Amino acid sequence: MPPQLPWLEIEDPFPAPALAWGPEDPAPGLLAAGGALDVAHLCAAYAQGTFPWYGPGQPILWWAPDPRMTLPVAEFRLHRSLRKTLQAFRTQAHCEIRVDHAFKQVITACATKEREGQAGTWIVQEMVEAYTRLHAAGHAHSVETWVHGELVGGLYCVALGRAVFGESMFAHATDASKIALSALVALCRHHGIGLIDCQQNTGHLAFLGGREIPRSEFLLQVEKARNQPAIPWAFDPVYWNELLPTTTPKA
Repeated sequence: MPPQLPWLEIEDPFPAPALAWGPEDPAPGLLAAGGALDVAHLCAAYAQGTFPWYGPGQPILWWAPDPRMTLPVAEFRLHRSLRKTLQAFRTQAHCEIRVDHAFKQVITACATKEREGQAGTWIVQEMVEAYTRLHAAGHAHSVETWVHGELVGGLYCVALGRAVFGESMFAHATDASKIALSALVALCRHHGIGLIDCQQNTGHLAFLGGREIPRSEFLLQVEKARNQPAIPWAFDPVYWNELLPTTTPKA
């Protein structure tokens, strides 16, 4: 029998991440159910490396996986095809990265985007509204790919101090989400942020340099980063220099 899953009332604190279900339990990493998705609860959850993830008709479920998928920004793999895409993107006047310009559009697109192998989305309407409030409070951000004045891809993330937690991406054009992720990596490198949380292990993230680390190590990094001053959430094209050479070598 798995251990009993704690049910959180509004006033209850989150259990310690170490109490999450383990690999022999039905849902490894599941920590608790219930509670609320207001700004205070979300900030408290992320501060201890916990995040909500649940589907339609389910209660709020809180997770603290071990190990934890992360993207060390120094290890981001800029593969040849993506490098060429970014080099072209940065030189074209009709292509730009915007930050926090259209957060609601980004999270809504992430929630409605059809994904291979998935019948639905985990970003239910309650989550869209909750993270929009978190954005208004200054703790959630969108990194957006714009072409000819149209939003074609992007991602949203949570940030506490300099702890950055990636949430979801979408693309309406080829490589648009990868461009946004590359911009987030460049932004983080410029401001000395070393790690982006990716929550769940996927082949796509591993291909780009993501890797799992023990939960205990992850929590230590979160504790250190979240107590540092927040960065300015804006993208300057000069940040591309963190990923791309300032001049393109001759073939």
